[in-house]
This record gives sequence, structure tokens and C-alpha cells, in this order.
Amino acid sequence: MDYEQTLNHLCGLSGPSGFEGSVARAALEMLRPLVDRASIDRMGNVVGVRLCGRENAPKLLWDAHLDEIGFLITGHQDGFLRFDELGGVDPRMLPDRELTILTDPPMLGVVACMPPHVQSKEDMDKALAITDLFIDVGLSQEEAQRRIPVGTPATFRGSCVPLGDRLLCGKSMDDRSCFAVLLGALELLKDVQLDVDLYVLGSVQEETDSTGAITATYNLVPDLCVAVDVTHGDTPDAKQEDTFHLEGGPVVGVGPNCTPWMAKRMFRLAEELGISSQTEVMAGNTGTNGWPMQISREGVATAILSLPLRYMHTPLEVCAKSDLETTAQLLAAFTRGLGEEASAQCWS
Repeated sequence: MDYEQTLNHLCGLSGPSGFEGSVARAALEMLRPLVDRASIDRMGNVVGVRLCGRENAPKLLWDAHLDEIGFLITGHQDGFLRFDELGGVDPRMLPDRELTILTDPPMLGVVACMPPHVQSKEDMDKALAITDLFIDVGLSQEEAQRRIPVGTPATFRGSCVPLGDRLLCGKSMDDRSCFAVLLGALELLKDVQLDVDLYVLGSVQEETDSTGAITATYNLVPDLCVAVDVTHGDTPDAKQEDTFHLEGGPVVGVGPNCTPWMAKRMFRLAEELGISSQTEVMAGNTGTNGWPMQISREGVATAILSLPLRYMHTPLEVCAKSDLETTAQLLAAFTRGLGEEASAQCWS
């Protein structure tokens, strides 16, 4: 798997929550050669299926979400655009930021920023709310209203590029980096006989309420699922106990959202493969699709597998190439022979 090339394509597309169409279509084409069948469901989720051919085989669901944080245009003022957030956006990073306005064709917008020369010290130390910010699109009021109606979505502008020799950075790495991991794991399993029916989900609307994962899990009725998402990467200014090392390997969740025998299997296989792994204690809501997926119908045995990511929910998120590779390796290893082990469990 060429992760840089894959992520350059996926991250270069705009797909905020509820508007993931272009990303879903690209993800579908990437997924199709690796599964028996693939399609986009009525919610907009991408769903791939690889059947093992065994009668009554357990059903395993992998999930990574395709949407990204973004914005919705809420109004016009003197040719500038008013806007609100889609998902969790820190307004402190917005002034002077380039955005892509998803008109047809897309347009460039710049979040208006008052130069420091005309700000008071109090202004410079104060973060503005999104409702107090404007997007400059270089249009008159009449033209802006005509070309960019209220309800038009927008995203950060950019794609995925190398950062040094070992890292990648860009927008929407949360969580398209993990969808790339699913593709990488599928490549590793290409000639492997499985004993589970494998379902691969590129879900929508995770950043707003996990709507895609909720509906897809209800429809697919899996026995087991692995939610693959990002977690917080280490930086000098962050608490060590709250972050995880880039190039430190995949992060396995432990807590009430994580079925214990599945987490133990992850750790055991990582050790057998010689892959460094990290442990994330998740005492409550994991903030991933695994939280609602676990309680779909009568319940789904759930594992949380995470990729360390710096600067989450910003336009320049950063991950390590080696973590992409080892996370895919661990997910593939976890899936091999899973049906036999799952059948022997009491699901606790």
C-alpha cells in the first residue's frame, strides 16, 4: 500500500459530515478490487463484503469514518459569508485560514482576519467565536447570495504531503488515514483464507453523531467489530499520559467499550509479530464509532484500534508512515483465524 499516494487522493477531496459524496465514491473505487462486492448504502456509507464461504461464519465489521470537520454557510453580509461549524472546530485557528467552498465548481474563501496593527492588546489576546467571523470570497453581496446560498458546506483547503522523511501531514487525516489502514489490511489478507465474513465500512457523519456507523451496524448485524480511528499523538506541550508516541505503533483501547478478549488478542498478536503497541485506557465514551456500534441490536463484541495523530481537528494533522503500516499489519493478523477463537469465547 502506497499510503502517501492513497492519502493524497482521499484527503484532497472535500467531504464534511453530511456531504461525503465525492470521498465515498473515491473510497468505493479503492475498495472494490479488494472485496467480493462493494456499494454505497442509502445513508452514503461505503460498504464492502468479503465472504469466507463457511456456513454460519461469524461476521466481523471493520470501520473507519470518511467524513471530516467542516462548516456550513449561514448568511451573507456585505459580500462576506457568515458560517457555523460541522463537528468540533477550534475557532482560534480560523482567522486567515483558506477554505474550500463547495459550490459547483468549488470556490476559494479566506476567513477574515484583522491585522495586528489595528488591534488592541485585548483584541489580540481574545479568541473570537465562529459566529463573529466572516469568510471573504471576493464577491459583492448580490453575487455572493446568488452563487453561495445558505446551507452550502465548506472545508479546510489542502491535501496530504510529506513532513520530513517519516511523517505525513494534511487535512482530514482524521479519519481517512484509518480508511487507508483498512485498505492496507485488506491487501495483506488478499491471499489468506479467512474463517469470518468480513465487512468493511467507510462510514459517514461520525464527526456530528456517528449516524452512518449506527445505521450500517444495525443493517449488517455483525458479531464483532473493530472501530479504527485516530487518537492523540505526542507533542512537547501535551501531557505524556494523555498522548501516544508517533512511530510507537498502534494503540489498543482498554475499557468498557472494548471487549476484553479482543483487546488481549490484539496485544498478544502484536507481541508475536514484533510490533510495538500502546495501551489507551478508555474509562467511558471512547469518542469513536465503537461506542454506538457496541450496543447495536443485542450487542456487538467491540475492539478499538487507534492510530496516533498530532493536531487533531486542524488543517494540518500529522501521522507516521510506520504507524499506518503496523496498524494495518495488526488488524490483518487480528482477523486471521478470528472465527475459531471467537467461537470459543463467552463474549465477555
